[in-house]
Amino acid sequence: MRINDVKTDVVEAPAGPSYRWRKGIPGSSPAGTRAVIRVITDAGVEGVAHARRGSIVAEVVARRLRDELVGQDPLQREYLWHRIWEVDRIEELPIYALGVLDVALWDLAGKAAGVPVHQLLGGFRTSIPAYASTVTFESVQEYLDVADQCLTLGYPAIKLHAWGDARDDARLCAALRAHVGDDIPLMYDGSAGFDLPDALYLGHALADAGYLWYEEPMREFSITAYRILSEKVRVPLLVAETSDGAHMNTADFITEVSPAFVRTSAAFKGGITGAMRIAHLADAFRIRAEVHGGGAVNRHLCMAIANTTYYESLIYSNPVQREAAVGPDGHVQAPTEPGIGYES
Repeated sequence: MRINDVKTDVVEAPAGPSYRWRKGIPGSSPAGTRAVIRVITDAGVEGVAHARRGSIVAEVVARRLRDELVGQDPLQREYLWHRIWEVDRIEELPIYALGVLDVALWDLAGKAAGVPVHQLLGGFRTSIPAYASTVTFESVQEYLDVADQCLTLGYPAIKLHAWGDARDDARLCAALRAHVGDDIPLMYDGSAGFDLPDALYLGHALADAGYLWYEEPMREFSITAYRILSEKVRVPLLVAETSDGAHMNTADFITEVSPAFVRTSAAFKGGITGAMRIAHLADAFRIRAEVHGGGAVNRHLCMAIANTTYYESLIYSNPVQREAAVGPDGHVQAPTEPGIGYES
């Protein structure tokens, strides 16, 4: 089997739900384009992947990445993954474009084998609990109301995206803990909103409130800043979400910061191949590799990665609407379609 062509269709993408990250930071995606990438083979099997910012991805694929794949065996994913990383050295590919062809190749391989991608990856579980990952709401009382709705809908755990003010966020985190009690796992995501002094202040508050993890309080350019943070706060850190370099950069975070959790994802870490490298690296250190974001690809990763805890389900609105993939018991079930299942 050989790759005959790589085609990209750019389609209109309507604006996403309106919401915010932190005070004054828009989170919702404006109307734009998305890309549907198809890796086509001489055996009639096609691999599909989807990407945001379609016009940018289409240009990169057509100009630079297509020629790396045409004529190659699509099952040689490791070789092709390395070829894309060689291109990245010169091109500095957008982080969301780095792994998109790898995702298509995994979809193709699953279809060729007649199994879902999570089984092709080895498989670990057939369901996983989902946590409710909030956007930014207006007041403490609204957050408490949203939390009540999430728990009623079956979500077993809640992660806050708050205002980006260390003292206000600390008060919110304490109020939510007091409201839901000690048995509900709570997490906090800073969305890279702080400098080190404020990250330290909030970290102490999260430790006092018994939060499961403290995620991305600062931009991930300075591993030294994260090392200092880890030495001074007791709350477990979750790191390496948006940093470049996949497993190589994550390795430095692990050895320098000693986190309890790292992030992995197909979108930011070089596709499914990169995501699994991070998961296995973390497992060697007995660290959890939490999958970043929801969607079809991440459902497969959650089913295949032994050292992950939850599926991330974003809560966009109040009243709360439970994500379709999440059942009344708060669990996501393993996909059953061959490949990733985009076409189902």
